[in-house]
Amino acid sequence: MCGIFAYLNFNLQKERSYILQVLFNGLRRLEYRGYDSAGISIDNSSSPRPLVFRQEGNIESLVKSVYQEVSSIDLNLEESFAVHAGIAHTRWATHGVPAPRNSHPQASDSGNEFLVVHNGVITNYEVLKETLVRHGYTFESETDTEVIPKLAKFVFDKANEEEGTQAVTFSQVVLEVMRHLEGAYALIFKSRHYPNELIACKRGSPLLLGVKELPEDNNSGPAFQDAKFLSKDGCPKEFFLSSDPNAIVEHTKKVLVIEDGEVVHLKDGNVSILKFPNDKGRHGGTIARPASVQRALSVLEMEVEQINKGRYEHYMQKEIHEQPESLTTTMRGRLIQGGSCKATTVLLGGLKDHMKTIRRSRRIVFVGCGTSYNAALAARPILEELSGVPVTMEIASDLLDRQGPIYREDTAVFVSQSGETADTLLALEYALDNGALCVGITNTVGSAIARKTHCGVHINAGAEIGVASTKAYTSQIVVMAMLALAVGGDTISNQARREAIVDGLYDLPSKVREVLKLDNEMKDLAKQLIAEQSLLVFGRGYNYATALEGALKVKEVSLMHSEGMLAGEMKHGPLALVDENLPIIVIATHDACFSKQQSVIQQLHARRGRLIVVCSKGDAASVCSGGSCRVIEVPQVEDCLQPVVNIVPLQLLAYHLTVLRGHNVDQPRNLAKSVTTQ
Repeated sequence: MCGIFAYLNFNLQKERSYILQVLFNGLRRLEYRGYDSAGISIDNSSSPRPLVFRQEGNIESLVKSVYQEVSSIDLNLEESFAVHAGIAHTRWATHGVPAPRNSHPQASDSGNEFLVVHNGVITNYEVLKETLVRHGYTFESETDTEVIPKLAKFVFDKANEEEGTQAVTFSQVVLEVMRHLEGAYALIFKSRHYPNELIACKRGSPLLLGVKELPEDNNSGPAFQDAKFLSKDGCPKEFFLSSDPNAIVEHTKKVLVIEDGEVVHLKDGNVSILKFPNDKGRHGGTIARPASVQRALSVLEMEVEQINKGRYEHYMQKEIHEQPESLTTTMRGRLIQGGSCKATTVLLGGLKDHMKTIRRSRRIVFVGCGTSYNAALAARPILEELSGVPVTMEIASDLLDRQGPIYREDTAVFVSQSGETADTLLALEYALDNGALCVGITNTVGSAIARKTHCGVHINAGAEIGVASTKAYTSQIVVMAMLALAVGGDTISNQARREAIVDGLYDLPSKVREVLKLDNEMKDLAKQLIAEQSLLVFGRGYNYATALEGALKVKEVSLMHSEGMLAGEMKHGPLALVDENLPIIVIATHDACFSKQQSVIQQLHARRGRLIVVCSKGDAASVCSGGSCRVIEVPQVEDCLQPVVNIVPLQLLAYHLTVLRGHNVDQPRNLAKSVTTQ
């Protein structure tokens, strides 16, 4: 996964130093999407050849190298441009090691005739590369992306040979390039042949256009009509293209979510939206002239404060401590508590038209990856209990590898924080092809999963910048608990259970706030574990998911080996690992599995296990009788909601372990926020 960004000012004087800062700040907002290399391209007023700067490492490495190179070539930072188009990229390596040659923008040739920044993967790049090599093109990088600008140059040169100089438009070149590409991508093109223009297009990967017209109209936003951005002639404007709203919101809230197959052309202060033609783009041997599309701008429902760290040192720390508020926001307007009769209603507006179909399903299939899979696993028991419908779990990549059975009578629920996870998207397409009702649960409005599913729920946890998901995980569990309440209906037999869950949901933010007071205690525990090489986490029932997620948090940010295990399987292999040195966390809060977990603890004590037990307040004596262990006491809540409370100490432990071990907690090694590649 990568971050792409572009900035175009029209009829608005901006100095080169300002343009550079906009591009750098855009990349800083996107750095969680990739941080092994970065690059930018800006115009060179003394030459038609655009300047390209690329550097291995994080954004600040790029910034430092750019200013060094600018100084060495005596480039005037105070030079002003009325119109200028710049592009930028931050990379998470998929093809080729982190190095300047593999960084973006990738170029068509030494003259930088066409430049491209890319998020996604081109699956047929090897075939395209072989074809271009036969036509005399040489390749400098190991990336799949380099075929794109070279293909653009090939299309441009061939069209001009056949039809005359500049007979082909920039958008026609890009449409012809798209015709040859397979895979998932979001692309931004810049070309010296089309100065002060940018082209953006996408298929599968996210891409947004932000529009700022000056002076700003605070009442009614600019609109699109006949595929054109309407404004007064010559009105100053700024355009922003980004793979994430985080990089746009500080400039404008007026955005267009670009759809798959659309080509957005920025030229002369206007925005033309064209649609990739289904007829493969050719008519009579010439490049087709595509149909225009009419679209309207929407307004981002987020604030700049959401993407700042505020008083916290790291995003992960901030997002852990935001969970009481994110849980409240997730439930707001969806839980309606009754009066004296205590009648309750769950309102999930995105599902209301499909609720009967879900209830009649042959089975409900949860599909996800990583943390999202764990959240679904935590919610599985309560959905089975209240709905009476069998619930199965599928890791998205495994479902695809097996081509597992999905039926028309199934409801398939796709869980993804970003809504752009590649394996989950491919599994969604597979389920759609097999006729299942597809439900999306995401944290990102307008994401691919949100658009492609039949219905869904936005978890509304707020922007999550840290790579390790925390508040999105707990909000996902709450959303799926509400889904269970909605699907389960309101029968007399489960009325008391439903009321207890609803009461528990209302109390949940305060309980999480109480757990957050364990911060210093978890920091002290982290100090004791800082030198350890491995950690086991045992859970069962509702808290099997807590064991998996807690171990995942520790391994992905602190880089300590950790494994979450089903406690019922302890005697079938894992028990061989137990000794007085290996730290073991056991989740033993008070629920239907409590007595079984007590037995597990006793068996671990008998083998001199080094135990850390997460238990309900007041249970410390009973869980650790007959042996010594460290106890972490958490508030007791309704059993199906206990995973939300129990994961918080483990999130804090992972955070403090990472900081104490000197690792980057927000940008863990080899990982990025939402993996949009296979």
